[in-house]
Amino acid sequence: MASSMDTTGARFMPVARRFDHIGITVADLDLVIDFFVALGLELEGRMFVEGEFLDTVCGIPHSRTEIALLKPPGDGTRLELARWVRPDAVPGSPGAMANELGLRNVAFEVDDLRAAVDWAASEGYGLVGGIGEYGGVWKMAYVRGPEGLIVSLAQRIG
Repeated sequence: MASSMDTTGARFMPVARRFDHIGITVADLDLVIDFFVALGLELEGRMFVEGEFLDTVCGIPHSRTEIALLKPPGDGTRLELARWVRPDAVPGSPGAMANELGLRNVAFEVDDLRAAVDWAASEGYGLVGGIGEYGGVWKMAYVRGPEGLIVSLAQRIG
């Protein structure tokens, strides 16, 4: 694990204070917002971002993106969805399976897994595999959501 030195030469370790958000780049922002709002998240805000800040942080000069921030009921870690206006988005691997390197799924606890899976199916989003049970404590399923996103849905049963 890497550590740094301050100006006095003393070593210190950076400490994450909290998990703020997870970001997902999408092509159809409205479609993906609608999916997560139907799943129970609330749209907190939506805006365009461009200029020196974005260029510096993402390392893409003259970039522009539209972002939407969604929050779960009762607050918590946010989900940031971004649609690139400039430059064009680069296609990903929408059929990626769980063993492909990189961010593979975003997970939510639900009250009724069967109802959530049935709703997803009615919207055209099928299961990646099946519904599994872990240790008598959780039931879980991966749903292939909009744009190929794997959305893990879990229900506490124990």
